Amino acid sequence: MSTLIQPAQHKASEIVSYDPATGEEIGRAPLTSPEAVQRAVASARSAQPAWAARSFQERARVILQAREFMLAERDEIARLISRETGKPVAEALSMEIVPTLDAMHYFAHATEDLLRPQKIDIGQYGLMGRSSSIVFRPLGVIGIISPWNFPLATPADEVVMALMAGNAVVLKPSELTPLIALKLGDLFKRAGLPAGLLNIATGDGSTGVALINARVDKIMFTGSVATGKRVAEAAAKYLTPVVLELGGKDPMIVLEDADVANAARAAVWGAFANSGQACASVERCYVHESIAPEFIERIVAETSGLKQGLGTEENIDIVSMSNERQLEIVEDHVNDAARRGAKILTGGRRGADSKGFFYEPTVLTNVAHNMTIMRDETFGPVLPVMTFTTDDEALALANDSVYGLTASVWTKDIARGRRLAERIEAGTVMVNEVVYTHGIAQTPWGGVKESGYGTTHGRMGLLQLVHAQHIHVNRISFLPDLWWFRYSTKAAQLFSGLATNFTTGSLLRTSRLLPQIVRRLLDRR
Repeated sequence: MSTLIQPAQHKASEIVSYDPATGEEIGRAPLTSPEAVQRAVASARSAQPAWAARSFQERARVILQAREFMLAERDEIARLISRETGKPVAEALSMEIVPTLDAMHYFAHATEDLLRPQKIDIGQYGLMGRSSSIVFRPLGVIGIISPWNFPLATPADEVVMALMAGNAVVLKPSELTPLIALKLGDLFKRAGLPAGLLNIATGDGSTGVALINARVDKIMFTGSVATGKRVAEAAAKYLTPVVLELGGKDPMIVLEDADVANAARAAVWGAFANSGQACASVERCYVHESIAPEFIERIVAETSGLKQGLGTEENIDIVSMSNERQLEIVEDHVNDAARRGAKILTGGRRGADSKGFFYEPTVLTNVAHNMTIMRDETFGPVLPVMTFTTDDEALALANDSVYGLTASVWTKDIARGRRLAERIEAGTVMVNEVVYTHGIAQTPWGGVKESGYGTTHGRMGLLQLVHAQHIHVNRISFLPDLWWFRYSTKAAQLFSGLATNFTTGSLLRTSRLLPQIVRRLLDRR
């Protein structure tokens, strides 16, 4: 079962979860002490070997039972996500619960095949009675430090992959969204997950530091670049490997032959879904100058038609942001752009409801690439639009960033779109699609440059959670190897021949050495 590790009594304190749209308190969770984090890791380490010894089918049964509970309680869970993050209930369903249910189903059924032992072709060594293979073994205890913007989908997918690979997990959720993590733990507890395998350590930054210091076997971190660098630095003291999924400043390139109406709808959703608080949100839009007037007119019309309000209300598109600090960053970026000549076509200010962290969805034009709005991650409901004239110019603008998480190209010419996609510096590039590939369990997710390193999701993500062990076997157990002691002039001649012939991979050329090889073997018996 999942376990909430209680903080030590003499340091007992709480973190409070608030609804960012209303300011109302939703609930409280413990601020887990460093000592309690150590106990959580020890509990996970103790429980993990027995779990790793179970078959994939046995592990899958627990995952699928937890999935059944999540499916049955999806409306309740979606409402909790909405209250703790501010996002619309419909969006909690589509962007968090649906992808999580899909990932649970996929990894429960596919992990055994994805981690099946692999034979290695070792060339001519195979003709000498040798064979090599790779087997995949769990790492042990995985520490997951998850973000507030997708508090269910991000950690749940990693928890499922880690457990299916045979690991135990200690999950430290964002202090802004602890209740969703506790709900996730409860689902696995009721599903029959053995004690110690999933420990939820709620708390603030000090809890995350304690998790790293507890010497887990790997850290999976999703969050800001600044915090990610601190995580990597702290983990380096123990040589703890880390996967970092950090920020993005994701570009969208709209070519002159794109379906303008559909690209405009995609831009609006890509920029404003989750109030723009996604690492893959469209934060820079580059549109060919020949279609720019129509495209901009359409995105302004689409944006103006969005309904903003409480996420728990019906028919709401845009809600509050999740915290005041992020709201202030958005305000700073937009105000800086306006002072430097950008034109605000719609939005550009806080929402009328002063109780919550509302910011109107905002479209900007007349922006320049030296503005903060085009350089730093905004992480809010803002869509700046620039024009370009040539494909090379669009690519140069798209790649002019320290980030490289996702990007998209919009065109009716798919071959052209693929060619441009391969020239963009990003972990994922989509053609005529935007944002959502994080929700595809089968595909990898990760960035380049300051968007981080390592991968989650898909087989590549699963391989981050195992140790690839090489097994090499010599079936001819009675013969010494040619290169063993003792050395002689004839041995050196044979070795020189191997360098000339064997290393070419040609069996015919190697066969010329057979008389020397036989003499070497006979001389040493």
